Amino acid sequence: MTAQSTQQSLDKDNPVIALCSQGMRAEAEGRPAEAKALFEQAWERAGDDYEACVAAHYLARHQSTIADELHWNQVCLARADAVGDERVAAFYPSLHACIARCHRALGDAEQAATHFRHAADRLGALPSGGYADWLRYAVAEGLRDTGAVVHNSGEQRVADLLDLLCEQRDLRSLAVLLPAFCGHTGTSQDRRRLAEAAHRLHAERRLPAEAEDILRAALTALS
Repeated sequence: MTAQSTQQSLDKDNPVIALCSQGMRAEAEGRPAEAKALFEQAWERAGDDYEACVAAHYLARHQSTIADELHWNQVCLARADAVGDERVAAFYPSLHACIARCHRALGDAEQAATHFRHAADRLGALPSGGYADWLRYAVAEGLRDTGAVVHNSGEQRVADLLDLLCEQRDLRSLAVLLPAFCGHTGTSQDRRRLAEAAHRLHAERRLPAEAEDILRAALTALS
């Protein structure tokens, strides 16, 4: 979860949520100690699993060690599971991503990959938009970094093409390919999305010969 995504769906009339909102404001104004104290108050006053889930999320962000951050994210996950309804559905993608990043920082690539995959599986719960795109890119990067997603030959050719397009500063072509490539979480739907982006670029028939050759090779491998 991020402050923006969580804040949009919270009940501001709830006193525990109000404390979290005050904490978010303190964060934004550069008062981390005050923010942490407010989140601790929210945790202490939480009267059900939902309130505890939200408070634990914010407490996780104010821990001095990765191990403590992981602990509070795991508490948040357990409370979200206990809630088990639509109020927490959109929490899961970023929550699993936070847990994955902690495991990765602690050197546990296997657990990191597992939680990045859980995050990817829950991305559909998010409304489309900039936040969903941002989180998808972060999760896809985590899957690649932990070896949970490995490029096939077609995807590697697309990566080669992207390198060349960067050298050529072809921003328009990069804009066509990068969203599908950076958001590739290893699903068949994402592979299809990448192939469709490559086909759109090929249909323009405006790339220099070297880039066009790589694109054709990518399309052959992706088909």
